[in-house]
Amino acid sequence: MVHGNPTWSFYWRKLIHHFRDTHRVIVPDHLGCGLSDKPQDYSYRFVDHVDNLVRLVDHLDLDQLTLLGHDWGGAIGLAAAVRRPDRIARLILFNTGAFPPLRVPRRIALCRTPLLGELAVRGANVFARAATWMATARRGQVDPLVAAGMLAPYDNWGNRIAIQRFVDEIPMSSRHPNHAVLVKLEKEIGRFSDRPVMLVWGMRDWCFTPRCLERFESVFPDAEVHRLEEAGHWVIEDVPTRVITCVDSFLESSGCHWPILAK
Repeated sequence: MVHGNPTWSFYWRKLIHHFRDTHRVIVPDHLGCGLSDKPQDYSYRFVDHVDNLVRLVDHLDLDQLTLLGHDWGGAIGLAAAVRRPDRIARLILFNTGAFPPLRVPRRIALCRTPLLGELAVRGANVFARAATWMATARRGQVDPLVAAGMLAPYDNWGNRIAIQRFVDEIPMSSRHPNHAVLVKLEKEIGRFSDRPVMLVWGMRDWCFTPRCLERFESVFPDAEVHRLEEAGHWVIEDVPTRVITCVDSFLESSGCHWPILAK
């Protein structure tokens, strides 16, 4: 399970709790996020996060993987999968992208404003705090304890470095290095169209909109698709029971019946 920005492994907690007794569940925090180290002299590029995930897969010698990705975690996970395709059994993607952004919301673009953007993201924690308000369909109705959990690792300027770098990594034009990287990634992920793929989409997401889902459907025409009309970007927060049911059914129908390997 690969998280995005500005969340961490805590985002996946309900799926972890549901599957931990029947599956081996591996949920890393990207470097700079969650409970991982947050070095101040690290580059935090998209390709760095991909390299780290590939190293983790190799180090644990993982095989027959079901890859779940959300937000930046979808692109990072898919880029890692392209480098280790024989290890991937199936894909489950939630409100993500693996191509240059179809649009960058102005509220995110503002966080790229020189100096002011960094002061807002790393100083005032605007990006992460705004997510706890705007990333669900129920604006401003996230449980205060959940919001506190999401924000807990990002409690000072230094600990918010990866949040800022993720924002900087969004290619807002074809001149950005990641534009070409994501164009190439979209072409490469088609190799997984012969494997079970499920797309679970919060249709009220203002960032990874239904147009992004349509883009994935063009790559994976045989994918199992769930359009969750009552959910936003943090789809698991909005409708956890429906998501768990979808994932349960998909794993069962796609032959995921392995014994527990580790807990």
